[in-house]
Amino acid sequence: MTAYQKADGLPEGRRPTRRPTAYQKADGLPEGRRPPAEMGPGIKNNINIGQNTHHDMRDNTTLHRDLRQQYSRVAAQHAIERLNLMNMAKLSIKGLIESALNLGRTLDSDYAPLQQFFVVMEHCLKHGLKNKKTFLGQNKSFWGALELVEKLTPEAGEITASVKDLPGLKTPLGRGRAWLRLALMQKKLSDYMKTIINRKDLLSEFYEANALMMEEEGAVIAGLLVGLNVIDANLCMKGEDLDSQVGVIDFSMYLKDGGHSSKTVEGDGQITAILDQKNYVEELNRHLSASVNNLQAKVDTMEKSNTKLTEELAVANNRIITLQEDVERVKEESSYQLESSRKVASRAGDGLADGQVLGEARKQLKEETLLRLDVEKELEVQIGMKQEMELSMKMLETDMCEKQDALVELRQQLDDLRTLNQQLAQKSQSSEVSGKQKSEVISRLEEKTNQMAGTIKQLEIRSRQAERERDQAVEDNRLFKQEFGDKIDSLQLEVERLRKHRRCANCRGVFCDRCLTNELPLPSSINPEHVCDACYSQLLQQYSSSPS
Repeated sequence: MTAYQKADGLPEGRRPTRRPTAYQKADGLPEGRRPPAEMGPGIKNNINIGQNTHHDMRDNTTLHRDLRQQYSRVAAQHAIERLNLMNMAKLSIKGLIESALNLGRTLDSDYAPLQQFFVVMEHCLKHGLKNKKTFLGQNKSFWGALELVEKLTPEAGEITASVKDLPGLKTPLGRGRAWLRLALMQKKLSDYMKTIINRKDLLSEFYEANALMMEEEGAVIAGLLVGLNVIDANLCMKGEDLDSQVGVIDFSMYLKDGGHSSKTVEGDGQITAILDQKNYVEELNRHLSASVNNLQAKVDTMEKSNTKLTEELAVANNRIITLQEDVERVKEESSYQLESSRKVASRAGDGLADGQVLGEARKQLKEETLLRLDVEKELEVQIGMKQEMELSMKMLETDMCEKQDALVELRQQLDDLRTLNQQLAQKSQSSEVSGKQKSEVISRLEEKTNQMAGTIKQLEIRSRQAERERDQAVEDNRLFKQEFGDKIDSLQLEVERLRKHRRCANCRGVFCDRCLTNELPLPSSINPEHVCDACYSQLLQQYSSSPS
């Protein structure tokens, strides 16, 4: 009860009444519509039925309002995602152009800004994709949308055919990544993107209505891609695993703090040094691998020649043994013939026939002697060949030992390079983990920002409501003064008397003890404070409507 609602000498019907709220009575009815105590039970039941119907209608209205709010939240979320992707595309394209111009050479597949550009483009093309049902389940890929370029622009047929002919590409995602790389090398990526973005009737088969490719952000990104025509790229996709690459945006490349520019430059220098070292190690690794392969081929050739020489040596040994047997046999025959000749010579006086036999024996002896000399010469030649083969075998064994030592040393160097490569890979993984952590921090900060924006909106609504209530109170006060001007003096005396009473902790109004029996915690204090009935109802309504 306020100061002008008590002891003013006015009749009950002329006294101004306060606007009741939903929390003034348990039944939720205003003061003028509450059934009196003497009303019958039938009338009370009818009123309760009307109240239940009113609550059901209010529940349906609340449900529709929640659905509309949910739809608006989803649309706002998609709009935020499109804006974020467009900003990331701007940063990626700008950073790629600046770094490429500063580098002053043709870009390759290992260039980090170029890799991040392809990752950002992949996320832009994946935004809002529809799920395609196949025999293996649902599939989301932008390769189908990129195939439309071949139908709209015949020049793109060469890229599509090259992508389909590339070995090792098994998934639509890998084909889409290869298509982006080939289009960039042709400097036609911007033209192709504009071509498919202008045909939204065809893109609607692959994208949702609120996808980035269906909105104006897609046209903006297609316009930004024109700047990439100033750079030259030479991307080798043979042997590159495009199917299983993980497309994660590295936000650390775009988050720069002005207060730590020197540290950023130093970090960029370290990253550049690591990348150069990695490229040098990979190049050295390739050279060593080629050297190892060449040495292995030489070792295989030497082993084959060694086996062949061993077989020839065995054949020569067998030949020598056979020749030695022939020499022994010829020696035995010669000794036998000499003995026969002697016997024939001792019998020379036996007659002319014996002389003829002796001549034949001498002739045969001469032939056998010549044959023996030939066999001995051939034996000497075979022995010389055997010695040469043994010498060559020793030289081959020495050369093989040296090659094996060199091969062991090269393998040790290769193991060291692999260890260094693993360390570099671990460093890159740690940088990726730090980038993921930073992205999580950014997402949490965005959530807090959204919550603070919602709180600000609620505070603005409350402020406008308080202003309206203040204006209404001023208007009521003006009307009251006009209508009850003759009672102002008496009421001022009453107000002065009531100032000695207690004040409301919320509106700072002066009230009697009966009107200040309610206690509630206020936003400015933790402990409960005494408030008036109006503030008590208003605070209860605010606490119930505000999120917990």
